[in-house]
Amino acid sequence: MKEFAFKPIDQEGEDTLNTIALAKNLNAWMYETIKPYCKGHILEVGSGVGNISEYFLKDHLNIFLSDIREVYCKSLHAKFGYSPSLLGIETIDLVDADFDQKHVKHFGKYDTVYALNVVEHIFDDAQAIANCYKLLKPEGHLIVLVPAYQTLYNTFDKELEHYRRYNRKKLELLFTTNGFAIVKSWYFNAAGIAGWYVSGKLQRNKTIPGDQIKLYNILVPLFKLLDRLLGHSIGLSVITVGKKR
Repeated sequence: MKEFAFKPIDQEGEDTLNTIALAKNLNAWMYETIKPYCKGHILEVGSGVGNISEYFLKDHLNIFLSDIREVYCKSLHAKFGYSPSLLGIETIDLVDADFDQKHVKHFGKYDTVYALNVVEHIFDDAQAIANCYKLLKPEGHLIVLVPAYQTLYNTFDKELEHYRRYNRKKLELLFTTNGFAIVKSWYFNAAGIAGWYVSGKLQRNKTIPGDQIKLYNILVPLFKLLDRLLGHSIGLSVITVGKKR
């Protein structure tokens, strides 16, 4: 497995984020899902264009935003710089060779760190989780959402530079081997599996078509019900919440 070359401008990723921005119901669902595990001062790793950040700020939760790309940080400043509960915005690379020197001011500062659709982009995912541990206060929560099931890896994953997809056991092991106790772990968005497979594997689309995401967004209330009926036993994504020991 080779590391992808870092792209300061990630056009495929930005196009995808802007498409997902159209799916307000999906973004709200994701926010509602992780919110019960968020407390105190919060750090978002991989804020992108702010699709989830805006919900935290609308609810006046104290949050610090970050991304690996400066272009996204500038966009976040333009969108949210006025927000009274915004703690700051900064470029953060979880696997920077100089992570300890660059970000020591953040160590032990946060009650919650979350990363949604971020860790799959990182070659050394264990180091990423270990560095998240450093950012948290004792008993602080780390929340990670990643794509589920390696068998679903397709054109979308390749274009978005995903190294891998996960299952619950694999993600939980990543947490426990880096000092976290598991609070909860579950699958999310079962209905998304079919769409991801058809659009990415069969149709070989390189980015998510806007018309498909708009239709999906309309149907989110039904998909939320489906997840409850299935007991969150399968899903396009897997979420783990861990507590710093």
